[in-house]
Amino acid sequence: MDSMEIDYLIIGQGLAGSLLAWELIQRQKKIIIVDNAKENASLMAAGLINPVTGMRWVKSENVDLLLPVALAYYQKLARHFQQQFYVEKTLRRVISTEKDLAAAKKRQQQIAYQPYLSQNIGVDSTLYAPWGLINQKQTGYLLCKPLLTALKNYFIAHQAYIKAEINYQDIHLSQQLHWKKWRPKHIIFCEGHHATHNPWFSWLPFQPVKGEIITATATQAIPQTILNYGHWFIPLSTYQFRTGATFDRIQLDTQISTAAKETLLTSLKKVMPTLSINPEIRQEAGIRPTTLDKQPFIGHHPKHPELIIFNGFGAKGSLQIPWYCQCLANNLMYNQAIPENSHIMRYASLSL
Repeated sequence: MDSMEIDYLIIGQGLAGSLLAWELIQRQKKIIIVDNAKENASLMAAGLINPVTGMRWVKSENVDLLLPVALAYYQKLARHFQQQFYVEKTLRRVISTEKDLAAAKKRQQQIAYQPYLSQNIGVDSTLYAPWGLINQKQTGYLLCKPLLTALKNYFIAHQAYIKAEINYQDIHLSQQLHWKKWRPKHIIFCEGHHATHNPWFSWLPFQPVKGEIITATATQAIPQTILNYGHWFIPLSTYQFRTGATFDRIQLDTQISTAAKETLLTSLKKVMPTLSINPEIRQEAGIRPTTLDKQPFIGHHPKHPELIIFNGFGAKGSLQIPWYCQCLANNLMYNQAIPENSHIMRYASLSL
């Protein structure tokens, strides 16, 4: 069989691989994206974009830069596919304790936080929130499954998609880089948590986390804002919603569990005590590729620069990936530096 010269072979069609493939195709590069079409944490992800998170109400790193790029990116994809992928929706955060209230009030007074937090602390008689609620601004969620489906169909139509298992021993570095008949200039690994088994990048300090999510239907109309109360609640329609996610570093599999279901429903019923749910519940589990320092892993292998990783976005992929895929594309095409906070060489000593 004749060999096929391409620019980039991308392994994995999650959100990272898909948006990177799209970016490179828009830049007139010849790519092939390979995916086994099996487990894909991005397909079940909530896709939440929330600029201020955590117990200390901290802005996501570089959010002022990342957020406008992400929103413009999803608008561009919406125009291309004539389909909306990003849903802007107010998020109401339940203030859980007096200490939490003090932290929220402190942030409200800081200029850097004012674009993202309302100045009022509200109440809602339908919710259990004894310390009140704060509306968070510039929040919403990405419809990950429709977006990944649209992109997959696009790649197939452009003969840029292969459904296949990747066996690392089939990747040959000697003489000219190749995998089967394909001879790319670079191979870019976007494998999610599977990177922990990658022979070239397994030295990176991933900290994978299993998360479970529930999709259900209420018997009455539900609040039409996102809620954050330790877990999150996303309304999908007048009655349907999603809630999640659990956090498990030990049981790293994709099997759903009764314990996770009970945890999510108990948490939800505490904040929405009058909520009644139909018994038909869909439960999903996935493994997020989180990292030791909560920053992505991007860069060329220190000994094999033709091999690249683009991974480790964890729960903030919807916010981060659009900007970082442009950074990597600029690195590949113009040799622009990869941002230090995400460059894998910050862990170079671990590769020795």
